[in-house]
Amino acid sequence: MGKLVGGNLARGGRMVRHIAVAALAVALLASGCSRTAERPAGRSSSGGTCSWSVYFSPHGGCTKAVVNALDAAKHSVLVQAYSFTSAPIAKALVNAHRRRLDVRVILDRSQVTQKYSSADFLLHMGVPTWIDSAHAIAHNKVMVIDDATVITGSFNFTKAAEEKNAENLLIIRDKELARRYTANWWAHERHSERYRGKGMF
Repeated sequence: MGKLVGGNLARGGRMVRHIAVAALAVALLASGCSRTAERPAGRSSSGGTCSWSVYFSPHGGCTKAVVNALDAAKHSVLVQAYSFTSAPIAKALVNAHRRRLDVRVILDRSQVTQKYSSADFLLHMGVPTWIDSAHAIAHNKVMVIDDATVITGSFNFTKAAEEKNAENLLIIRDKELARRYTANWWAHERHSERYRGKGMF
């Protein structure tokens, strides 16, 4: 019986995640986005003042979609991440920094306690990084690119999220939504601490 209940809970969790994505998609459609043709790596839509694409893992193109968005960035990238171990995404983020884009990252405090974390990697690459320890978990998975595009969803920026986990990723091109996520990023930055290395805490 315990296995059955556990299975039901797992299926219920997956169902809640898919319902949440579906609800957001409906809201986007209601706000002026109209669906267009399906693309191989996910579904996309455009119309009105915004457009969006949705991807699902495992092996649904989430990592590639994030990397492509970072490679196309022109001015700025704001990141909030709980776990960040994806080499392709980290490389694309550092490349954006090297192109002299304004790249800023807020990470969960768990990144400080790990032996060598993404916080250390970004610090060594010169990417400004903050640690948000004001919450039990800083669980956001968000990127705001060029004040116009929001990347969010359950998808952590990790290899496991791409290859093993059931996750979702939304890329929403909408300046008003980006403005709100940007305001939230700066609200978290104000109570976060700039990462200087393991000895900061």
